[in-house]
Amino acid sequence: MKIYPVIMAGGSGTRFWPLSRKSRPKQFLALAGDGPLLASTVGRLPPLARPRETYVVCGPQHAAAARRMLPALPKENFIVEPCARNTAPCVGLAALHVSAKDPKGVIAMLPADHHIARPDAFRDALSAAAQLADAGSIATIGIHPSRPETGYGYLKVGPRLAAKRKGKGRFQAHKVERFVEKPDVVTAARYLADGNYLWNSGIFAFRADVILDEIARAMPVLREQLEAIRKTLGTPAYARTLKRVFPDCPSISIDYGVMEKSHRIAVVPAEFGWSDVGSFAALSDVRTVDDLGNVAEGDALVIDGRNDVVLATKARPVAVIGLDDVIVVDSGDAILVCRRDRAQDVRKAVEELGRRGREELL
Repeated sequence: MKIYPVIMAGGSGTRFWPLSRKSRPKQFLALAGDGPLLASTVGRLPPLARPRETYVVCGPQHAAAARRMLPALPKENFIVEPCARNTAPCVGLAALHVSAKDPKGVIAMLPADHHIARPDAFRDALSAAAQLADAGSIATIGIHPSRPETGYGYLKVGPRLAAKRKGKGRFQAHKVERFVEKPDVVTAARYLADGNYLWNSGIFAFRADVILDEIARAMPVLREQLEAIRKTLGTPAYARTLKRVFPDCPSISIDYGVMEKSHRIAVVPAEFGWSDVGSFAALSDVRTVDDLGNVAEGDALVIDGRNDVVLATKARPVAVIGLDDVIVVDSGDAILVCRRDRAQDVRKAVEELGRRGREELL
């Protein structure tokens, strides 16, 4: 069995503004360590998968930067979407490329912008998911929840599958009964107490032929569009056809478009220190915090405050005094100040700046 990781590296740079911009989205930032999230995602794959079998899907404005960041990947392994159309077309396009090389190759579909604290445990879980995929399942990795989190989607775990073999050991897997939307805090607490719900990591494994069959069944229009692109793979007409066809593909996530309609979904429960680093509020999960729960980096000061995130440049100090649960970010040309519980609303500032014509800040 050969694993072909496909790294989804699109993004608009809104959730981590003002650090992120259209030209420098989240996956190009060093939010959870010394290196950019995209480089860390690719770097944790060996020896499970090699660079020459690893693909990156990104937009045209990010392709050159991604290639510079990942010089070990062959140039042809960068799949450039002419525009963003969500994850269902992204997965389908990537499956076409892998299928052309290995129709039954196992694709590991990975977000580019997650943090994983224990790479060895991650590779074990991904190997288990790949073995399920090799046998014909669409496998996902579910994370054991540690708190009533409202920012993640959930999976409801169904019947237990027979224990599968992984190397000299065995691993557990279950059918997925259903996908669950991001809950409110009361519902999330109920899921945590129930014990039959896992966080949806957004990490999937499937054979190229299997996912293309599932797309054909659940999304026949997308199937026809992908077939038009497939006919031109490896020919001079490919770029022209992709540019013509891809923008008309339905903009829908692979979860909504395919996974929630499939009867092949299995889940491998796992724990490997996972975070989707979904907002500034999540930085306390992946960066050093002080005894009062504060993240303070650069020339930042927090005095008489708790659970604050304060990111400053080294050019000027930023001091926060007597405030709890706030986020303050100075990027040099812009400053963000918000309550911690409003971190998901940072994109509203980006939208307003766009309406005001402040393109230089986007």
